[in-house]
Amino acid sequence: MDDIPHPLPAKPVKLMDQFRFWLRQNQYSYRTEQTYVLWVVRYIRYNQLRHPSTMGAKEIQAFLSYMSVQRHCSPSTQKIVLNALNCFYRRFLQQDYGELNFRQSKRKPRIPAVFSEQEAQAVIALLSEPSQLICELLYGAGLRVSEALRIRIKDLDFDRMIITVHQGKGDKDRRTLLPKSCEERLRQQIAIASNLYEMDRKNGVGPAWMPHALSRKYSGAGSQRIWQFIFPSKEPARDPETGIIRRHHYHQDNVRKHVKQAAAEAEITKLCGPHTFRHSFATHLLEKGYDIRTVQELLGHSDVSTTERYLHVMNRGGLGVISPCLLYTSPSPRDRG
Repeated sequence: MDDIPHPLPAKPVKLMDQFRFWLRQNQYSYRTEQTYVLWVVRYIRYNQLRHPSTMGAKEIQAFLSYMSVQRHCSPSTQKIVLNALNCFYRRFLQQDYGELNFRQSKRKPRIPAVFSEQEAQAVIALLSEPSQLICELLYGAGLRVSEALRIRIKDLDFDRMIITVHQGKGDKDRRTLLPKSCEERLRQQIAIASNLYEMDRKNGVGPAWMPHALSRKYSGAGSQRIWQFIFPSKEPARDPETGIIRRHHYHQDNVRKHVKQAAAEAEITKLCGPHTFRHSFATHLLEKGYDIRTVQELLGHSDVSTTERYLHVMNRGGLGVISPCLLYTSPSPRDRG
């Protein structure tokens, strides 16, 4: 249940607990909360545990430059650090630190690892359930592993063959395709989740976890069948926030472990994990001639430039160039003589 907020004191005393409390009051996602607190804590430790209110632009600039020069962080990471400190100082502490002048990180082009169609199928074939079906959804619908695990029964539209993704990266909702090859097994998975739901109701297990906004908007919805996760955990567990015993979704660390094992067994030498299936989904669609804007929408990218990086890993580099080695026919030993 690592995506459920941990409880906080009603009147927090510690600074980071106060910051967490403020973030929740202002409806920041739990993932954003974890990220912002992580970077603020690292910033404080970098400055020998000085209280943030005694620091300002000089210390922030030094930390951001340190991240760039010493830690070699990417521009996106440096931007996240800046956003975290900006939120902490200007919004939470209401302390303006003025203009900043720091060393900007340089953008380093990264080409994602991608499975060939044969490699993707080989890895999936070696997986056991439910990791196998989860990875088929990553590859067949372009989902992130966290998005696949958070799918609830109501999110699957078999008539229109659509999956609705709620609270994806950036807290955005989107729709993507429901692969025809997964339809029957998804129906079976819903039956498994429904049976566990009925069993839990008889045993007094609590309702499915709901984000704060949804729990207020749809009071009691977590006790309804349609709100159950389609990939439930094997056993109920205690909710760290409320103490309620409930059945959460399958853990993504299990999926990662199973994919690593299957890739090793398939003798695939690429650095890969569950997210490689999402990369492969995008690359293979572009190779088949689908419009990049359509692929962008299915992936949920805000900027098309993020989707364009998959052009660099398409067959023949996306440039249509054929190596001259393939055009040149080596003469036979007889011809050489």
